[in-house]
Amino acid sequence: MSFVAGIIAQTPLWVWFLLGYLVWQGIKATQPGTTTIWRALIVPTIFILWGLSRIGSNQQPTIWPLVAWTAAALALSPVGVLTSRPFQVDHATGLISRQGSVVPLIRNVSVFVLQYAVAVLAAMHADDHAIGAVVGRAISGATSGYFIGSAIALLREYWRRRSGPTQ
Repeated sequence: MSFVAGIIAQTPLWVWFLLGYLVWQGIKATQPGTTTIWRALIVPTIFILWGLSRIGSNQQPTIWPLVAWTAAALALSPVGVLTSRPFQVDHATGLISRQGSVVPLIRNVSVFVLQYAVAVLAAMHADDHAIGAVVGRAISGATSGYFIGSAIALLREYWRRRSGPTQ
């Protein structure tokens, strides 16, 4: 069995379902759509939780992976805040409407590939070498930070528009 085939064969089934869901959500986002605020938060929540899951996977008692995760999360959360997509709020129903964009599809697949690569590297080097642990946690922290910032921006703007005057 080739190296890549071995990696793919050892990947848990839920990872492929997650990839399918993220691609499906990304494709849906290429078209204008209307949804609830809570549904709009599903993809950010997935990536936040996936990033957080890497914090506890350090097998060596060293602080540097946690420092890398935290620093990367703090560095990328403002990017998430500043790159939120515009939307409209229906004051009667509370639904949000967004224009279509290819950005969510590209973002979802890119972040999935990064997190998948980190997980594969961690699985291949279960002894959790220091540099690998630091880089892996930094990538996970950065993706979590970005999506935390994105979720904050979405919620803040939603509540601002929801409580604002009817247009």
